[in-house]
Amino acid sequence: MSPELVAALAVILAAMAFDYTNGFHDAANAIATSVSTRALTPRAALAMAAVGNFIGAHFGAGVAKTVGDGLVKLPVGIPSLGVVFAGVLGAIAWNLITWYFGLPSSSSHALFGGLVGATLWYTNGTVEWLTITEKVLIPMVASPIVGLLLGFAAMVAIMWIFRRGNPGKLNRGFRIAQTVSAAAMSVGHGMQDAAKTMGIVVLALYTAGFQESSTHIPWWVFWTSAAVLAAGTYAGGWRIIRTLGRKIIDLGPSEGFAAETVASSVLFFNALVLHAPISTTHTITSAIMGVGATKRLSAVRWNVAGNIVIAWITTFPAAALFASLFYFAVRPLFT
Repeated sequence: MSPELVAALAVILAAMAFDYTNGFHDAANAIATSVSTRALTPRAALAMAAVGNFIGAHFGAGVAKTVGDGLVKLPVGIPSLGVVFAGVLGAIAWNLITWYFGLPSSSSHALFGGLVGATLWYTNGTVEWLTITEKVLIPMVASPIVGLLLGFAAMVAIMWIFRRGNPGKLNRGFRIAQTVSAAAMSVGHGMQDAAKTMGIVVLALYTAGFQESSTHIPWWVFWTSAAVLAAGTYAGGWRIIRTLGRKIIDLGPSEGFAAETVASSVLFFNALVLHAPISTTHTITSAIMGVGATKRLSAVRWNVAGNIVIAWITTFPAAALFASLFYFAVRPLFT
């Protein structure tokens, strides 16, 4: 095998490893509320999330092109593959650390931080700061705020519309409705997160010289990224599921439905309209906080929320730091 092929395969395997960790790390995004309200059994919820992720991946081409072509510019050649390899390893390292501590941080921003951190040390690479600002940093701030406000508004609307309903019947109805909202959340997660892995694979193929376009996505990239994300999702991420489903607020079926509906709507809009790679984690977590705040502000365990926000803030620079260290370690192998 040629050196370019070996290097490209190394990056693709690393991207698939990231995809798998993304699946079990972010599985909580799609199913935590449904599991905690007992709308779905854990295994049924995971299976549905895996299928939804697989389906959603096939609609994430716009996000994949943003990741593969818009965030960093790298010339064709093996050294560029070393940059991508180090960036992905940095993201994997941060995913594993936050998973261990049960913190629902953003796998997306870990990947972006990793790419930027490694690229900064490569003299022939360029970080597209304008795109980073427009497609990553602004949505990173805006999506949690939007999720919080819409979650609050959606829950207020539900409480008003069903204010005279029978609580027992309403809970049963919202548990059924959560099956739909959780499925939508799973598809939205696939649109966003599988697409990011696809973008990395396309970037690897381009920098290795195996395709002329940095935006064309081969069919096998869709299927492989989707399947690996689905497998990781089915493996589950119980530490983070407990944090999202139980530690922020005590969720009921109506709260779970409201949070999932709001979060999936935001994910769909950004993937299909803006092609912006936003964080699934930020969106669903802030929606849960907004829904919980309708009970009373003290219903949200703000100390847990504060730890999550700290993880959000540190994800991008921490992944960049890990990627920098990996870059200097692997650079001799990619010459």
